[in-house]
Amino acid sequence: MSRREVVEKEPVSRPPQLDLPDEDRLTPATAVEATVAPRWRWQSLGRWEVALVGFVIATVLFGAAESSYFLSGGNFFDFGLNIGPIALMALPLTFIVLTGEIDLSVASTLGLACTLLGYLFEHGWPMPLAIVTVLVMGVVTGTFNGILVTRLGLPSLAVTIGTLTLYRGIAEIILGSNAVTGFPSFYDKVGTSPIPGTEFTWTLGIFVVLAIVFAIVLHATPLGRSIFAIGLNKDTAFFSGIRVKRIKLLLYTLSGVICAGAGILWSFQYASSRYDAGTGLELDVVTVVLFGGISIFGGKGTMAGVIMAVCVIGGIQSALTLINVSAQAQEVVTGCLLIISVVLPNSGATLAQLRTRWARAVPNRS
Repeated sequence: MSRREVVEKEPVSRPPQLDLPDEDRLTPATAVEATVAPRWRWQSLGRWEVALVGFVIATVLFGAAESSYFLSGGNFFDFGLNIGPIALMALPLTFIVLTGEIDLSVASTLGLACTLLGYLFEHGWPMPLAIVTVLVMGVVTGTFNGILVTRLGLPSLAVTIGTLTLYRGIAEIILGSNAVTGFPSFYDKVGTSPIPGTEFTWTLGIFVVLAIVFAIVLHATPLGRSIFAIGLNKDTAFFSGIRVKRIKLLLYTLSGVICAGAGILWSFQYASSRYDAGTGLELDVVTVVLFGGISIFGGKGTMAGVIMAVCVIGGIQSALTLINVSAQAQEVVTGCLLIISVVLPNSGATLAQLRTRWARAVPNRS
């Protein structure tokens, strides 16, 4: 008998087939889903936003334990006064950082807006016209930053450090050491009275509304997807048909307008205009954005994280103020939070790279 005949006569052993219903059969798609789902759950638990929820809870518990006034309506109003302008400026900076750029001139734009508003009011301009003019100034300053970054190709860090000094210098030239006061009482209510029926300051209330708009744009529109794509790889985004330069220019212009609006609210909140308004706030704004989980390299982050970062940083500052911690010590805390915001969110990727290198090195040693 030939070998071929033997092979044909011998039965081929196969694993027993179970008669399972269709919904219980493990198809390739369900196999991938079953493998990925547990991994996704663990990854979701390790997201920075989950850690921020813990930070928010810890901040509330710390503040309530240190002072009985912390959870009062009056302290919430003070919280809005302190963090409101910072939170407003953090919104456009979030979009800019997501594209892989930076804007350090936000606080100087606020100061220039505050100065120009006081100057125009002092020279007899009607307040509504002065407000519109200041907002137009914000368009100009933001567009100027954007042109230098997108059209001339200059590094955004160097550009905005330069305009940080430029805008603050122009503000000092306009008003010098003078302060403009005596705004109409209707506008002074922005700083002395909350939104009717709430304990929200007007600045914080405007932030909440804009934060919802920014979140929808970022996470539910083509523009938001384009912003993420630019941050991940601007060259790939460009060859995909995304107008990279135009979007970046738009974001810098938006930053100028919102920072100018924050300067207007700052003037009404403190019932005065000075050239040094908001000096040093750029550090707080950057801290809010990065602590909120926005990657300094771009392409990663959520608006929910930024909103929670506003709550954490504003809450910590409020609690420290209530227990009479000096402003200098609070700056140390802000600096520590800035370092944490850069190190911790990227620690997972760093550990993954180390594990990969270790896995590659072990076979080579063996």
